[in-house]
Amino acid sequence: MNFKTDYKLESFVLNIGWDKLSEEVKERMRGCFIDLMGAMLVGSKSEQFEVGLRLARSVYGKGDIAVIGTDERFNFMGASCAMGHSSNAYDIDDGHNMTRAHPGTSFVGGVLAAAYEKDITLGEFLSAMLASYEVTVRMGAAIMDYYNYAHSSGTFGAVGVVTGVGKIYGFTKEELNNALSVAEFNAPLVPGIRSVEYPSMNKDGVPFGVLVGALAVMDSMCGFMGNKNLLEADEYRHYLDDLGEKYQVMDLYFKPYPCCRWAHPAIDACIGLLNDYGISWDDIECATVKTFKRATLLSKIEPKCADEAQYNIAYPVATALVYGSFGIEHVFEKSLTDPKILDMMKKLSFEVDADLDAKFPAKRICKVEIRTKDGRIFTSPECEPRGEAHEGIGFDWLADKFRRITAPVLTKEGQESLIAMISGSPDTRIRDIVDEANRIEYRK
Repeated sequence: MNFKTDYKLESFVLNIGWDKLSEEVKERMRGCFIDLMGAMLVGSKSEQFEVGLRLARSVYGKGDIAVIGTDERFNFMGASCAMGHSSNAYDIDDGHNMTRAHPGTSFVGGVLAAAYEKDITLGEFLSAMLASYEVTVRMGAAIMDYYNYAHSSGTFGAVGVVTGVGKIYGFTKEELNNALSVAEFNAPLVPGIRSVEYPSMNKDGVPFGVLVGALAVMDSMCGFMGNKNLLEADEYRHYLDDLGEKYQVMDLYFKPYPCCRWAHPAIDACIGLLNDYGISWDDIECATVKTFKRATLLSKIEPKCADEAQYNIAYPVATALVYGSFGIEHVFEKSLTDPKILDMMKKLSFEVDADLDAKFPAKRICKVEIRTKDGRIFTSPECEPRGEAHEGIGFDWLADKFRRITAPVLTKEGQESLIAMISGSPDTRIRDIVDEANRIEYRK
């Protein structure tokens, strides 16, 4: 491979600033933050977060950096570790269709830790996050082509962490280039499809992507030297052609349900049929989901833990048929033994539809057919998941989602305070926002 180091990417990262952004991009970045804040708040109630805290305590040690969802404070590595374990714990974070990954969650733990450490403003933090999104999505496309394999979010997050943290730490273009090469070369090559079929905390590999990215920053500062990254290669430099002109962050989708995106159209199709025809869950004899192949690979087992409930297609679809919704409360472990849901799971079947499969990954579409006990058959139209990029999702949509998903863990006063701070002055300090999120009187 032929590489050329011209620092185009590094110059973009280091020069991008809040005042240079359009109002559209500013609103999107505020929306991304409130969305990821919700994911971390809810994720702080997960067993995965408890694991992250134990790891941070035992390996990285205490410090002055606050962590969303706990009173404990750690050094940069420890705080990155802890929040890297919470941000994707309930699979409710943003995604990007063409990379088939979740960029925001893959780096927010490390970037937020650095932002708190350096006491930067909201505008400075959102500018760093924007740089991380733009580099992560582009590097993700290059990595998947280079390895000819569909990696998952943790792979790309290592680069995203370095991008945002390097900007916050004030790296030179040479220092940032070196750290990016270290992170990309050593990024965890997460086999995402395995976690789809066999769900576990491994999932999208986000905790390990954050840890590799944070370690790449620290190791580079200690003198570790890399050499070149894929976006400098002849084959992949074209991914930077529109850097600073087209913002990939505007192509994100946002998830209304805490489960794999591939199950979302089936959930919406089922809810639509229930509402349109007044079908009750106990009227249903069976239901068939016709969808793209990757969706049919999702686990269909009776879940025994939150991860098995999220990376599952039968469980969320059955829940939607029984309760007309699928929310955070349904992936908490106390809901996993609901006999109505488990019985409905047995009535489901899943088929690959060749026409719908041909539209993947640009579109994720399905149809659902419900047969009632009295012999009636109801078929949904083709259904695309809500929250897609073409819908032009704004801050209000994401603020409403934040209220809904954090309702089990955060008081209304706490919700409205955080929404106001994140939508308010760009001069607000990140420390103030994180400390507000951690106020004990807001916790449920």
